Amino acid sequence: MARADREAAVAEIVDSFNDSAGAVLTEYRGLTVKELQNLRRSLGENANYAVVKNTLAKIAANQVGISGFDDLLTGPTAIAFIKGDVVEAAKGLRDFAKANPTLVIKGGVLDGNILDAKEIGKLADLESREVLLGKMAGAMLASLSQAVYLLNAPLAQVARLAGALQAKAEQDPSILAGGAPVEPDSAPAAAEEAPKAAAADEAPTDEADASDEGEATES
Repeated sequence: MARADREAAVAEIVDSFNDSAGAVLTEYRGLTVKELQNLRRSLGENANYAVVKNTLAKIAANQVGISGFDDLLTGPTAIAFIKGDVVEAAKGLRDFAKANPTLVIKGGVLDGNILDAKEIGKLADLESREVLLGKMAGAMLASLSQAVYLLNAPLAQVARLAGALQAKAEQDPSILAGGAPVEPDSAPAAAEEAPKAAAADEAPTDEADASDEGEATES
């Protein structure tokens, strides 16, 4: 490969790394051209699956600050440069590898961190972005419903409390006055004492009136 072509190829891989959220390294030995086309089609917009030369991929990785790729860059290598949902791309690669065992997932890089094949598998087991967003939206709606309930709950509680207080007051009016409830046994006695007290209060007034009338007669 001519030097200019080599530099152009490296620059293209560098751009792919820089434009991607992550990358998954695979060995495609044994896959037919048609199977590679099916793999690219299955990844869709989530990833750009490109066959690379190991030496050029090492140079490009070093230029973008990725270290630890050397052990992964062996054999026929193709890199899935993930531009969409990282989890969805990992799922697509895993599912394709299950159906086509000749595709070997060797590892990858995500946010500058090197991942081995098992970690890529764990990434594929995660829920997709759409599912997580759906759950988040559901949680937000649930929180909103709870907030509405909390805002309305005090009013309902006040209404229930007022109803209970009214019912209690009908049974015992002294509650509204802040007094102690009247015992049932003492109620008749209290009723009898009330007229006597009233008569006692009126007696001095009558005597005073009689005295005044007597003085008026004598005069």
